[in-house]
Amino acid sequence: MKVACIQLSSGENYNKNFKQIILYLNQAIKNKSDLIITPETSSIITSDKKILFKNTYPMHKDPLIKEIKKISKKNKKWILIGSLPVKDKNKYRNRSVMIGPKGNIVAYYDKIKMFDVKLQNKEKHQESKTYRPGKKLVIVNLPWGRLGLTICFDLRFPEIYRRLSKKNLHFISVPSAFTKVTGKKHWLELLKARAIENFCYIFAPNQTGKNTKKRETFGHSTIISPDGKIIKLKKSGTGVLYANIKPNESMKLRKIIPSLI
Repeated sequence: MKVACIQLSSGENYNKNFKQIILYLNQAIKNKSDLIITPETSSIITSDKKILFKNTYPMHKDPLIKEIKKISKKNKKWILIGSLPVKDKNKYRNRSVMIGPKGNIVAYYDKIKMFDVKLQNKEKHQESKTYRPGKKLVIVNLPWGRLGLTICFDLRFPEIYRRLSKKNLHFISVPSAFTKVTGKKHWLELLKARAIENFCYIFAPNQTGKNTKKRETFGHSTIISPDGKIIKLKKSGTGVLYANIKPNESMKLRKIIPSLI
């Protein structure tokens, strides 16, 4: 199984983000990837509610989702839009959308844990003021194994991952827009811990660089093995990282060390 994680530097220009995503999707398809994943908030990153409102749609009307559905169907690929904002009444959902090889939405997951923090550099985020949190865990049955869906700040809550891993998962996706400040301290360490604790491959595409005047993300998109080894890592810049993996490795390790009880 060949996995591709796309590292983006999305900002406040929806059309520019759209073109960047499609460019790297086509590159990943050309490189014969089986599963392709983009980061959190792929379509738009902004703290300006006017810009957000103008560039956010109901799920089935979103131009990016419509285009990726066409690409998936044409190329018979599994593509996970790591997340994008979706209109939901008077708020939004931070939603991960899995599109299958028939060009249909197979599943979607709404981020459960909201990023409400005050960082040491006076950087502040209040995701709950804009987004409505999800309540359900979501698993996707892929041809190669079972994939659990999470998003960014979920990573700091190990109980979410343990609940997922008890459902015989092979992989967990962690599409993110992890900030530069917190990323330097915790990003790779937390990802490796979640892999080891749950004996799952971790697919973690992240945003990178200066996204807006108020937000800078860490990059370091990575694919990690079920025993915590970094298989592939892209520290900075936009692009795609690839890894050929053996899905059954998760189950082999679970038999050797029966800690998931």
